[in-house]
Amino acid sequence: MQTVVTRIVIVDDHTLVRDGLSEMLNAEPEFLVVGEAGDGPGAVEVIAAKSPDVVLLDVGLPDGDAVGTLRRILDAVPAVRVIMVSVYDEPRIVQELLRGGARGYLLKTVSRQDLVAAVRAVVADDERVVLSVSRASMAQVHTPAPSEPGLLSAREREVMTLVAQGMTNGQTARQLAVAEGTVKHHLRNIFAKLGATSRIDAVNKAIAASLIAPQGDRG
Repeated sequence: MQTVVTRIVIVDDHTLVRDGLSEMLNAEPEFLVVGEAGDGPGAVEVIAAKSPDVVLLDVGLPDGDAVGTLRRILDAVPAVRVIMVSVYDEPRIVQELLRGGARGYLLKTVSRQDLVAAVRAVVADDERVVLSVSRASMAQVHTPAPSEPGLLSAREREVMTLVAQGMTNGQTARQLAVAEGTVKHHLRNIFAKLGATSRIDAVNKAIAASLIAPQGDRG
């Protein structure tokens, strides 16, 4: 059976870091590094040209605008999974980038095995968010979002209500008369807005923020 190759772009302003990551990832038979960049504008250009499956994006690029770079990357290639890689273990930064659409946040102290596992995880599961941060940052990520009625759209609240009832993506799609891919798209947006790392985490945060009613309390 032919191996399905995961195409990766590495973005870091240090050549040695890019070389090291490239060597580690290319050692895995299912990974192929197809491009590199050392700054935000270069990253967007390379990613738009290569349309990779995964991007490893350094938080500390010279322009200092990780959130803006992330947004421009996702605007250029919406389906790409962006994993942030950083020396900064700051809860506010972690949460802001996850809400901006990042699929993971790894500290640069992460092991080779954990890096490889993180890339595999976001490719295998469209809803998976991977984190390798301190307990303080993890606790901040899991803090419920404040109650904001406009945080989720009406359709996103419908999706979350059905997910809270235990429905699968396919069941939710049939209930709402939409494609399953549309449900997955809504869930990715919901995860980003709530800073959620799993379906149950999203449900708990949506309930805590009064965005959906607790199941069993529909009166």
